[in-house]
Amino acid sequence: MLSLIPRRCAELLVIGAHCDDIAIGSGGALLELCRANPGVRVVALVFTGGGGPREDEERAALAAFCPKAELEVTVLDIPDGRLPVHWERAKEALELVRRGCDPDLVFAPSPHDAHQDHRGVAALVPTAFRNHVVLGYEILKWESDLAQPQVFFPLPEDVLADKVGLLHEHYGSQHGKTWFDEETFAGLARIRGVQCNSRYAEAFHTTKLIMAAGPTGADS
Repeated sequence: MLSLIPRRCAELLVIGAHCDDIAIGSGGALLELCRANPGVRVVALVFTGGGGPREDEERAALAAFCPKAELEVTVLDIPDGRLPVHWERAKEALELVRRGCDPDLVFAPSPHDAHQDHRGVAALVPTAFRNHVVLGYEILKWESDLAQPQVFFPLPEDVLADKVGLLHEHYGSQHGKTWFDEETFAGLARIRGVQCNSRYAEAFHTTKLIMAAGPTGADS
């Protein structure tokens, strides 16, 4: 198995349909990348939950998941479950973010995700970020939509523990959900760890990855 490490990690873009999507899908990777790259710029765009308690949760959570980062968070108030109806507004918001950043990595929902909001965001991302590494994260839920990922991000045991702890600390509104527990998050991470010869890992989907034998002028 060949490990590919970005040569540059100065700017990250994280995108979620809902508050908590980013942290659930890529919280461990964010912790590791931000700790390894103090001062990294992290731009976050969330399409639903704005103007209410879920926005407060999200802002506090992302601040914790992005330690020592230059964090910029936008949370829109598109109704949960209705993102496809608000396609134009969502697209305009994404294009506005694109004009203000040129990320080295993009974390976003996976295209095959069965939730209409997640799937809609995944379809939008390539329209604005055509020449970027886009990693589609996994969200385990009642829909049977998990697919075999291609990219793995190994997580040390203490980082997984930090991720699970921060999820429970910051997303109190989700505590009543039957799937929101340590076994869910650690169980999927253990499976993905087995698949990449690690104890734990987060996993991602990508549709295009360019390799070269030497410098190409790209930053990653």
